[in-house]
Amino acid sequence: MALTIRELFDRKQGSLQLERLTGEVGLDRQIPTPEVSSPGLALAGFTTRFVAERLHVFGETEIAYLRSLEAREQREAIERFLSHDLPCIFVTKAQSVPRNLLKLAREHGVPVIRSKLRTSEFYRRLTPYLAEMFAPRTTMHASLADVYGVGLLFIGRSGIGKSECVLDLVERGHRLVADDVVNISRRAAGVLIGQAADMSHRYMEIRGVGLVDVSALFGVRSVRQQKRIEVVVELKEWEMAKDTDRTGLDGKTTTILGEELPLVVVPLNPGKNITVVSEVVAMNHLLRYSGVDSALAFNQRLLQKMAQQRELREYLSEDYE
Repeated sequence: MALTIRELFDRKQGSLQLERLTGEVGLDRQIPTPEVSSPGLALAGFTTRFVAERLHVFGETEIAYLRSLEAREQREAIERFLSHDLPCIFVTKAQSVPRNLLKLAREHGVPVIRSKLRTSEFYRRLTPYLAEMFAPRTTMHASLADVYGVGLLFIGRSGIGKSECVLDLVERGHRLVADDVVNISRRAAGVLIGQAADMSHRYMEIRGVGLVDVSALFGVRSVRQQKRIEVVVELKEWEMAKDTDRTGLDGKTTTILGEELPLVVVPLNPGKNITVVSEVVAMNHLLRYSGVDSALAFNQRLLQKMAQQRELREYLSEDYE
């Protein structure tokens, strides 16, 4: 997504303790990548592996190096560094910035922003924010609930009962994350995070009733801001789900934002308790995560029993008494 230096400054000024040293210069520059780094050897002239598109952080080492140079050498080093198309320069630990750096940065249209934070703390706070802002995103027509700590994403055609199922789960003590529209982003390590749209957070649309405020009805603990998506539950009409897995050995998967997730297809018919089935899906996922696969264990017991019966038949077939 497009993120400018001005937007970054406005949103993170407080948590990063930011101060603009070059005024309005370069604040409308776009940030092309979420990567942040220190220039290191680039200040000394070695730019073979230098990535100019990153946000650049001057810590004590960089500032001390510039101050160790003679005036002419310092100016040449800064000119060489600024000859690249840099988005922004951050200076940490509220350090005093060389005048040459500020002057030449204004001439090149590169903003210089100072933070009071230590360099390591500055990285720790800024990096997750940029990772979230630049994460791949998509929007799905679905409902997301936290069931026993497992993020269940309910999909299916409009009107099939996704919202009603999640509402029943909330009534049983589980938590709503998003209803109808789920914003999904892929974070580091292939983790998919689901969130509600800003305006619809806490609200559900129940056909025949209308919009309801879940937190007002069931308490603040009935909703949460976001949840990792771990299992996709697809609700289907009975006639459309004839190939439903009955053993659990041939587990299905689906792909969201390039990440593969387990898919459970639940056929619907009158009287089926989808809420309890959903709870079992969540608990079964937790069992598998802990190394217990019920379907596989049953299949192994079955194969072992068949092998024992075969050995018994072979033994009796050779008994001629």
